[in-house]
Amino acid sequence: MYTTLVILLVTAILFAVGRVRSDIIALCALICLLLTGNLTTAEALSGFSNPVVIMMAGLFIVGGAVLQTGLAKMIGGRIMGLAGNSEMKLFLLVMVVTSVIGAFVSNTGTVALMLPIVVSMAAGSRISSSRLLMPLAFASSMGGMLTLIGTPPNLVVQEALIESGYEPLKFFSFFPVGVVAILVGIIVLVPLSKMFLVKSDKASDNGRKAGKSLAQLVSEYGLADNLCVYKVGLQSKAKGMTIGQLNVFGSYGVSVIEVRRVTGGQRGLIKNVEQKLASADTVLAATDVVFVSGDKEKARLFAADYGLEQANAGEYRCESGLDFYDLGIAEILLMPDFKFFGRMVKDCGFREKYGVNIIGLRRKGENMTEGVGDMVIKSGDVLLVQGVWDNISRLTSEDEQWVVLGQPLEEAAKVTLDYKAPVAAIIMTLMVVLMVFDFIPVAPVTAVLIAAVLMILAGCFRSVEAAYKTINWESIVLIAAMMPMSVALTKTGASTLVSQSLVSSFGNYGPYALLAGIYFATSVLTMFISNTATAVLMAPIAMSSAASLGTSPYPMLIAVAVGASMCFASPFSTPPNALVMQAGRYTFMDYVRVGLPLQVIMGIVMVVVLPLIFPF
Repeated sequence: MYTTLVILLVTAILFAVGRVRSDIIALCALICLLLTGNLTTAEALSGFSNPVVIMMAGLFIVGGAVLQTGLAKMIGGRIMGLAGNSEMKLFLLVMVVTSVIGAFVSNTGTVALMLPIVVSMAAGSRISSSRLLMPLAFASSMGGMLTLIGTPPNLVVQEALIESGYEPLKFFSFFPVGVVAILVGIIVLVPLSKMFLVKSDKASDNGRKAGKSLAQLVSEYGLADNLCVYKVGLQSKAKGMTIGQLNVFGSYGVSVIEVRRVTGGQRGLIKNVEQKLASADTVLAATDVVFVSGDKEKARLFAADYGLEQANAGEYRCESGLDFYDLGIAEILLMPDFKFFGRMVKDCGFREKYGVNIIGLRRKGENMTEGVGDMVIKSGDVLLVQGVWDNISRLTSEDEQWVVLGQPLEEAAKVTLDYKAPVAAIIMTLMVVLMVFDFIPVAPVTAVLIAAVLMILAGCFRSVEAAYKTINWESIVLIAAMMPMSVALTKTGASTLVSQSLVSSFGNYGPYALLAGIYFATSVLTMFISNTATAVLMAPIAMSSAASLGTSPYPMLIAVAVGASMCFASPFSTPPNALVMQAGRYTFMDYVRVGLPLQVIMGIVMVVVLPLIFPF
């Protein structure tokens, strides 16, 4: 027993110091419990098969899809519309919306759904996401106190009451407690988050220094200024012809920079968009959308000669002027030993060798896009290339005669597949419905796995690899490795000894003292073992303690539920705390600075308020 307590103490100290990654500390603690014989191999590895851990991994994928499809940005835009330019209003909206969702959906699911939305809102309002993410996690736990199904400890104390022959709690019996928790959380978190949770986004600063964004490139080269969009009709002369046969540049002096093929209906929910690089052998089919760059009068003449229909540009162009689902653009800086200096752009063979087209050229600060093919390349030129994202990325390692400016694959990851947003919304709604309604015989972890797989199969990610990259493995390993700690504490009797000694110390001083002892004993234990396990352990102790004093068990058991759920001082005490740790770039001490005062103040308020709602 004492060995387990020592390992726990050392682990907590290492977390607080923050010199070593949290997942490595958790794994080392797990290994120590194994080597000391406090856990069997099966018990030590049980966390990696725990439904909560599997659900967290699935929720990372679902959240990634919500972000990748632009659904997060759409929802965030609606919320930001209500907040206006007020950071305080945005903070309050995040707290309230998250709490309401948390009343009906698991707090882990609530955070996973809201996290990409909040990150998108923070970026849109140009405030640090760390200012909102920890309050987001805490609000999900507070919202769980609004209803009977909001958090597992509520159901645990409900079961304890029923087994002892008491009248069960109603669905909204916890509602007044939840309202008090949310109000206390908002009042305490407003100043604490401003003091401790504002971090600079160094990663984004580095990204801006490394290269220009897609929107900047489109703007600087004026790609959208001379862009015309046409559709190949059923009777069009261009149907069945290749770009080479059309001889667009030779005959009209304009360039076809993209051919887009949309399947599944323009306005249908299930829609797929395929972008093709315009090459000489690209065959045009009916309903294809052709993007033509150059003099607009010449482009209209080309369209008239081949019977192309004017397309609604609003359907095919994003905020920056172009979409970059499959095709991207990037600048390459030519080195002094570039072998094609003095030759025309069209003779360089970039299309044949590397699968990219040169669509722009920057020389002495001047950006040019018209007639680029006939320009002679000179020393110091920067070329704007267009192609499939992977081909652009390969330019980095294909040759040493140029340098690709920026990180193409990182830019590709920022491009939202917005035409998939309706599909992502349907899948997310399905997942929430399966998790909310108990009469549907589907476990929450199953609902999440179904949603994660559907997001991948529906094309809400560029690839399966992109979906896996959304999983934050540090958080997964942290939770999975720390879960067996609760098994060790229970198995060795350490948790029972601590809880009983704390409660017995306060029992002789009346019901308020006993209530405080139960609440804070539960609160402390939850920092080291799961809130559900803590509630299971403390519920019978609270019931017997209330019986010995001759008081009502309701306030004592509600104290167990609230104390188990309101744990904010540790990143691994609840899955929501762990979910936001990496996204918010938090350290262990950030949770102590912000979460510990909130946890203590919440406990003091609850000790006073609970007997008013549930009399002794």
